[in-house]
Amino acid sequence: MGKDVYNIGIIGFGGMGSYHLELAKGIDVVKFVGSFDIKESRQEKAREMGLKAYNSMEDLLADDAVDIVLIATPNDVHKEIAIQVMEAGKNVVCEKPVTLSSADLQEIIDASDRTGKLFVVHQNRRWDEDFLTMKKIYDENMLGEVFSIESRVHGSRGIPGDWRQEKEYGGGMVFDWGVHILDQALLMVEEKVKKVYATLTYVTNQLVDDGFRAELTFENGLVYTLEVGTSNFISLPRWYMLGNNGTAVIEDWGMDAKVVTARGKNEKDIVPVRTAAGLTKTMAPRRKDNISEQIVPIVHGDIKDFYKNVAANLSGEAEIIVKLPEVMRVMRLMEAIFESAENNKVVDFE
Repeated sequence: MGKDVYNIGIIGFGGMGSYHLELAKGIDVVKFVGSFDIKESRQEKAREMGLKAYNSMEDLLADDAVDIVLIATPNDVHKEIAIQVMEAGKNVVCEKPVTLSSADLQEIIDASDRTGKLFVVHQNRRWDEDFLTMKKIYDENMLGEVFSIESRVHGSRGIPGDWRQEKEYGGGMVFDWGVHILDQALLMVEEKVKKVYATLTYVTNQLVDDGFRAELTFENGLVYTLEVGTSNFISLPRWYMLGNNGTAVIEDWGMDAKVVTARGKNEKDIVPVRTAAGLTKTMAPRRKDNISEQIVPIVHGDIKDFYKNVAANLSGEAEIIVKLPEVMRVMRLMEAIFESAENNKVVDFE
């Protein structure tokens, strides 16, 4: 029999810890009750926000009122904290990336199996509306057979000036943003990933990657390009999808998708166009009467469904949405990206 409300304690009350507090507002099945952080300034912030500030992590874990612990610390200590929390009889919500290696993740999975406690990763970008919109276009075959998908996240401010710049803490853009867009890629295309090729950039930071480009080749031949950049003063489209009968694009976050499809394969009397110093018939644009343009309204998602699902799972009413085999697959893909970039080679994956 489940509980009406599941109480949550936070370990690590930095930016993400306080974000979860805001996220839970209006959700009547979970309640944040306290936190612990090694920095006193964050302890004081927790008190100001109405939380109990525990004197230690052990004090938090000893509180029988706490059902779930959110781990929102730097990435390198996720494993040891998660195992300790589950062995103390608490369920775990962990910020991404779950760990720094698939071996560490397996230890966490083993601890979850051993203790019978829920361990779930907050893969929140599954609810991004731009992703949900492109997934709708893909799932409904609006472009015909899709052979190329490009997913990009661009900014121009480098890596945030905190632990994300340090390798030992699990910094860098593969762990920070790659984990999100890889998760989206595997949800979008339900095929085996056969090959991975990647390059990393170190424009603003020599210790960790400040950007990367990866190509995943799926078993059906589809090539999925993922790119994260932090030195891009002009951004390329967030999404670009090609099918054998059309193209879809989303320029930026929160925008509708534009879809252009062919009405007919063969055009007669194609007029060459002048391009720079020459003529081309191959690249001549299609006539307006030979294409169809439409706007696909953005598909709305609600990230609050994450915590609703956690509570429903603990009550035995729903299957968990973010499954550990999916998390493991993303972790292994990040390892393949690092291997490919380090050795400048294509990595066989599945």
